[in-house]
Amino acid sequence: MSTDAAPKPAARRPDCAAPMRLSLLGATGSIGTSTLDLVAADPERFEVEALTAANNVERLAEIAVRFRARHAVIADERRYPELVERLSGTGITVAAGARAVAEAAARPVDMVVSAIVGAAGLAPSLAAAENARAVALANKETLVSAGALFMTTARRHGTTVLPVDSEHNAIFQVFEDDNAAEVSEVILTASGGPFLRTPAAELASVTREMALKHPRWSMGPKITIDSATLMNKGFEVIEAYQLYPVGPDQLSILVHPQSVVHGLVRYTDGSLLAELGVPDMRTPIACCLAWPERRRTSVRPLDLAEIGTLTFEHPDRQRFRCLPIAEAALARGEGATCVLNAANEVAVEAFLAGSIGFLDIAAIVEETLEAADRGGLCREPATLAAALELDGAARRLAAEAAGAC
Repeated sequence: MSTDAAPKPAARRPDCAAPMRLSLLGATGSIGTSTLDLVAADPERFEVEALTAANNVERLAEIAVRFRARHAVIADERRYPELVERLSGTGITVAAGARAVAEAAARPVDMVVSAIVGAAGLAPSLAAAENARAVALANKETLVSAGALFMTTARRHGTTVLPVDSEHNAIFQVFEDDNAAEVSEVILTASGGPFLRTPAAELASVTREMALKHPRWSMGPKITIDSATLMNKGFEVIEAYQLYPVGPDQLSILVHPQSVVHGLVRYTDGSLLAELGVPDMRTPIACCLAWPERRRTSVRPLDLAEIGTLTFEHPDRQRFRCLPIAEAALARGEGATCVLNAANEVAVEAFLAGSIGFLDIAAIVEETLEAADRGGLCREPATLAAALELDGAARRLAAEAAGAC
């Protein structure tokens, strides 16, 4: 738990008239695309330092030229020659590989938007926390796998952490740091995913195509599957524990199918503060890019009269077992959440590949956590190397479990 959560200082340089120097990790994904949409709408406010992508060379080269980035990195080293060819003569420097992505994240800038999916974002996020004035964090796995390490690193270097996830950004906006002792509950909302009303007996036959049809949000495949299993809400509970000075017993979840209320904070005086908006990731990203100011965007205004009704209900933890499994990992503490994340990544990848069923995801994660606990592996990672070692060990256990399905 972050009992000494950092205050919310300005992410901008003292000379706020100067453009913000910005690096974007995961520039070709959904968060990266939304971020660049905001940059394009106000180009005088930004200078793009570095852009990274996993393997989409064509798109990376295109946006590097369009946004006049100084540096472009492709994580897949096999695509390096193509990136060199596409950016030849532009003056943009290029690099490839996981280490090069972390080095790009370490470039001194005003803000790094960390939007890499999965544990691959851990090392770059830590590098950003050591060198940037602010990190706009969209990589859930950084806080789930090594949250204490990341937050300690950010505080040590005086780096502002700005949460990009819609739920945590909502809480960030209504959590009163000066009244943290008077917070009685932090509430995360969940759309419920595509199977909120699906009979439990039918979940075993869920296909990849069915699970990738989210009713509200447009996201990448891995995050969409996590939403379908409600593992993403389990991750968000763990994230909230790291981001805010609250205990596990102060964190709760409400299913809210309309996806209009993104997060709520209850205070001891009876007040319940909430942030509302249309389900568009440009809103929380814009909040981070402008912090501590606010800037106009092209996001459609929320019309409550048009929506008419907002509904809330408690999640069904028996039908969606990933949620209580994640909550148990948080209660277990130490390195259990790192194991949780690694096992989930392996299981989701296997499901997307068609080698396991939908319900097998929860079973594999639970079996991996039990095996790691029996093996005495769940120690709190105090360094990046320790986190990566634990992550690797958990992936091997999860792969064995997946192979047995």
